[in-house]
Amino acid sequence: MAQIVCVVIFIYLGFMYYEANGIFMPKLAKKKLCADDECVYAVSLGKAEYDYIAPDCRFINIKKGELIYVYSKLVKEKGDGEFWAGNVYSDQYRDQMGVLGYFPSNLVTELHVYEEATKELPTTAIDFYCE
Repeated sequence: MAQIVCVVIFIYLGFMYYEANGIFMPKLAKKKLCADDECVYAVSLGKAEYDYIAPDCRFINIKKGELIYVYSKLVKEKGDGEFWAGNVYSDQYRDQMGVLGYFPSNLVTELHVYEEATKELPTTAIDFYCE
């Protein structure tokens, strides 16, 4: 019983830490497609066809012509637009390189597919966490 209480307190404190330093945002989808079980391998490399201004901290800003590494693709649900997760590769925005966020898939043309996104995984609250 004491072990269960300790685990519950640890989990609660962990969530308090995250909430104190950021916020959990609403999920954009229930499932995602990745190349591997952890979504750490790039699925593809794309090129932005349009500028995109992020509406909130779950998303990334994109400039037309920038290269984007895609790591996961959210599974489209009824009526929802399709979003992909990735990061921008650009000399102009070196300070933003490595920042992962979502963007509408129709903004990007895939130039090269590294690995097919065939692993369907459930999204978690941390997938939509903002600092």
